[in-house]
Amino acid sequence: MTARAMATPVRRGVCPALSAPMSTGDGLLVRLHPIGTIPLAAFAALCGAARRHGNGVIEITSRGSIQVRGLDDGSAPQFAADIAALDIAADDGVPVLCNPLAGIDAEEILDAAALAAELRQALVRAALATRLGAKVSVTIDGGGALDLARLTADVRLSAQGENGAARLRIAIGGDEAGAIPVGVVTRPAAVGATTRLLEVLARRGADMRVRDVVDAEGIAPFHSAISDLLTSAHSGESGNPVLGCRVRGDERNEQDAIGTHRLRDGALACGIGLAFGHGDTTSLARLVDAAGAAGASGLRTAPERTLLAIGFAPQTAPDFIAAAARLGFIVRADDPRRHVVACAGAPICASAHIASRALAPLIATQLAPRRDGTFTVHISGCAKGCAHAAPAALTVVGTPDGCAVVAGGSVRDAPYALVPTGDLPEAIVRFARQRKQEAAHG
Repeated sequence: MTARAMATPVRRGVCPALSAPMSTGDGLLVRLHPIGTIPLAAFAALCGAARRHGNGVIEITSRGSIQVRGLDDGSAPQFAADIAALDIAADDGVPVLCNPLAGIDAEEILDAAALAAELRQALVRAALATRLGAKVSVTIDGGGALDLARLTADVRLSAQGENGAARLRIAIGGDEAGAIPVGVVTRPAAVGATTRLLEVLARRGADMRVRDVVDAEGIAPFHSAISDLLTSAHSGESGNPVLGCRVRGDERNEQDAIGTHRLRDGALACGIGLAFGHGDTTSLARLVDAAGAAGASGLRTAPERTLLAIGFAPQTAPDFIAAAARLGFIVRADDPRRHVVACAGAPICASAHIASRALAPLIATQLAPRRDGTFTVHISGCAKGCAHAAPAALTVVGTPDGCAVVAGGSVRDAPYALVPTGDLPEAIVRFARQRKQEAAHG
């Protein structure tokens, strides 16, 4: 599948696909789900189109999608047409996400990219995108160094080695730690099993998610749908179903996406982050130039607001990393900006009550000397929590009366304080200091 031109009217409150932009405070927003490597020339052209037709802001989301902001009724169709002409491979059906380096990772058990392509074709044939909610998704973890553990999905397939063959453990309704195990299938049965599970969901209505069905009916409808395909039963057999999802026959070498990664052909990929998830098209175009000068062939998006440049020789990767740092991108896994998650905020988003993105650098700077590696702050302009659905050490929710502050929860939880916006950075520092003291005293 490739990026396609506008076909449906503007909508709000759902996923803002390229063909169906969403209205925000700075105009229309579109989202692109790229598949595999985007050639450098195509990514540079995407930046040019975003600059011509939008406001020059490009975002990489927590799930590795590309968002372009500032379009309008006239420019959005032109932008979509320009992107369609670039022939960038994109997922425009039910989102099927796989490891960022799928198909080229030196450590993967099976080629998640190939399995994802087969699954997307099957989902199109079954017309499931028209019968499922826009946020329903599937993840396929092929066992590579960069995993999908933090992403929530309705159906999760995780590769494991078993007697020299690859099997896929299926779990439903959550991230890796919270999803409910259903069973194990062979590689040839994986597409059929996933399609059946999504059919169970589709029969219960387009507004349903897997967790809704589990809460109402348990896992029985899902287990029954694929019981004839399972090579082993669900949860109880491994004794530790969460650990069982990750079995490789050896300890998995998990890595942070920020940094360098060995590819199957001996080349390297270099991961860099976008501070608070956004960048301007000028800086991104310069990043593309730096990648090309160092020998890269293309870019891939990755979860946690990351870009991976593909194809470096070991001796040229440091040149790209140094250039990315000069341009303001995140090149170290311990960069304090990674511990502050912020949505677009006011005035960019029409729903926001606070300028989340303006507050984020101030908070990251003040927290830098005090962070302990686990202290994450989520700044949400409103109660929707678009940038980060999961709990955080501290969640800030913009309200008409100031900032509601939630400790150890998400935007859905009750706040412990309401703080004036101007006092927020210092209030967060006080909380971090108190938490550190409590930890030190047991």
